[in-house]
Amino acid sequence: MSIANGKVVQIHYTLTDNDGNVVDSSQGAEPLTYLHGASNIIPGLENALTGKNEGDELNVTIAPEDGYGPHVPELVQEVPREAFQGVEQIQAGMTFQAADASGNTQNVVVTAVSDEAVTVDGNHPLAGQDLNFAVSVVTIRQAEEEEIAHGHVHN
Repeated sequence: MSIANGKVVQIHYTLTDNDGNVVDSSQGAEPLTYLHGASNIIPGLENALTGKNEGDELNVTIAPEDGYGPHVPELVQEVPREAFQGVEQIQAGMTFQAADASGNTQNVVVTAVSDEAVTVDGNHPLAGQDLNFAVSVVTIRQAEEEEIAHGHVHN
């Protein structure tokens, strides 16, 4: 059985940056299980896995536009420190949920802190980066009708 839309796929993967540093990995843990064709994983990896079979191994580099997108400078903003009322100590690396004027929320990461302002970045931490995956396909099965209807795997 080959990987195609409507299949439940289990993979083991190691994600590295362009310097060879491991960013994420399923090694030593349960494999990643996802519903193929339901946008459960980044588009570039899903496309690279289409047509693969159990036991296949591949190394693939995913460009930013097929991963977490380009780095958008407008998503880096300096906000007044008062916007963080109730937070005693703000440090670079902390994550928060921020709401815009329309009420939409997004995760932001603190990148710099001064006495008056806090710089936050709304980009995904891997935005703008090539993603280097080493992947092995563990299992493939037909998804159940309910999984397809819900758009994700039921364990």
